Amino acid sequence: MADSSRWKATVYVGGLAPIVTKTHIHDAFIPFGEIADVSIPKNDKPDATEPHRGFAYVEFEDEDDAKEAIDNMDQAELFGRVLKVNAAKAPKSAEGGLNSKTAVWEQESWLAEHAGEDDKMATDTEKPPADYDPMQGLEGLDVAGPKPE
Repeated sequence: MADSSRWKATVYVGGLAPIVTKTHIHDAFIPFGEIADVSIPKNDKPDATEPHRGFAYVEFEDEDDAKEAIDNMDQAELFGRVLKVNAAKAPKSAEGGLNSKTAVWEQESWLAEHAGEDDKMATDTEKPPADYDPMQGLEGLDVAGPKPE
């Protein structure tokens, strides 16, 4: 996938049979528009018997072609399997956001958004007077809860 804007023109195709190749996917989806790329993630497990993970991504040149492919190919059959076709979601970045491998306060986006807040809070707070008693006004409150009327 070229960049994040290309994900709008990309469809996810799930439920693929083990014998399906890039050529099969390309041939099945070419009627809906010009295809920029077809990718089928390989199975990385060492004990895997299937050559791929059972899904693919088809990137179209135009976003409307992707919508057309979803409308026509969802629940279609290919090599005896029912396909699940929908809009692809951009992968979550390992660099930022929730579920990342970096603490949120170490991410550049968080730092940029919250820069200087600690300094502002430190200068905005006023120190209480020296004779201030935090317990003042709490006499007679020996029971928790609302005051009885």
